[in-house]
Amino acid sequence: MTMIRLITCDIDGTLLQNGEIQLRPILFEQIRALKERGILFCPASGRQYASLRWLFEPVADDIGYVCENGAILYRDGKILCARPLPRDWAWQIIRDILNMPKAEVLISGANTSYLIPKAPKMGAHLAEKTHNNIRVIRNETEIQEDILKVSAWYEEGAPIARQALEPLWKDKVKVAISGPTWLDFTLSDKGTGLEDLCRVLNIDPADVLSFGDNYNDIPILSRVGRPYLMRSAVPELRQQFPRQCGRPEEILALLLEKGEEALDAI
Repeated sequence: MTMIRLITCDIDGTLLQNGEIQLRPILFEQIRALKERGILFCPASGRQYASLRWLFEPVADDIGYVCENGAILYRDGKILCARPLPRDWAWQIIRDILNMPKAEVLISGANTSYLIPKAPKMGAHLAEKTHNNIRVIRNETEIQEDILKVSAWYEEGAPIARQALEPLWKDKVKVAISGPTWLDFTLSDKGTGLEDLCRVLNIDPADVLSFGDNYNDIPILSRVGRPYLMRSAVPELRQQFPRQCGRPEEILALLLEKGEEALDAI
C-alpha cells in the first residue's frame, strides 16, 4: 500500500487557469496542513526559482521547488541538484533561436534569466508577468554561470517554433512546449527533476501525487503513483491519464478531509 509523501504540481494551466496570475489563498492553507501530516508540496514548473517563491510567498519556506523544467531543484533556500547544458550546445541553441525572425530567446541560470531582446520592451514585459530576476545582455558570452535552460518565445505559437527548431536538437537535448508561445531546451524534464528530488529525499515515486495539464507534464505524470490531469487538457492527454480533476485544490481538499482511500473512489 502506498502512502503519499510528496505532491508535485504544475503552475500555468494547472494552478493558474483562465488568466489567473495569483494562487488561490486556500492552497496556502492546504500546503500548511499537508506539511503537518509530513507531506511535502513542490511546484514543478518551467518557471524560475524567484518567480515561484514570489507566487508561493506565504509558504515559500515550507515547500520544495522543481524549477526550469527539472533543470534545478531547491529546498530550504539551497540547491539540491542541477543539470546544466553543455555550454557550446547552449550557445548554438541561442543562435538558432535568434536567427528566427521575430523570435526572442530567454537564457536561464540558477536564479537569473538573461535576455538578448529584439523588442525593447520584452524585458520589462517578462519581469512584470513572471517576476523573474532578468538581466539584459548584448550576447551570450556575458553569462558567467552555468546555463540550465534556453527558451524560445515565438508570438505565432510554440508549435511553429518547434517545427523549425526541434529537428536541429532532438537527438541531443529535450525540447518541450511549456506554454502557448514558449519552447524550452534542457538536458532535463520534469520527470528527471522528480527522479532527482525523490533520490535526494529518499522517496519512492509510487508515493508521489502529481498534477499537470500539458505535454511537458507527461514525464512527471507517467512516473508517479497518483497522476492527475486537468480536465481542460487536450483530448490526447485525457486519454492517456484517466485520473482527472478541475483543479488541484479539489483533490487536496478531499485528501485532507477524507484521506487517501477517498482518492481511490474517483
